[in-house]
Amino acid sequence: MSLERASWLTVVGVCAIGVILLAINGYTGYSITLAAVAAAAAVNLL
Repeated sequence: MSLERASWLTVVGVCAIGVILLAINGYTGYSITLAAVAAAAAVNLL
C-alpha cells in the first residue's frame, strides 16, 4: 500500500469515527457534513 493511499484511508477512517460520535451526540447536520467530506476523500481511494 502506498503512502498516498494509506493517508486517504486514514482521513476516511477518522471522518467515519467522527460521523459516528457526532450522530450519537445528536449533531445531525455536522455528521452529515462530515459524511460528505468522508465520501469526497473516499473517491481518492478508487
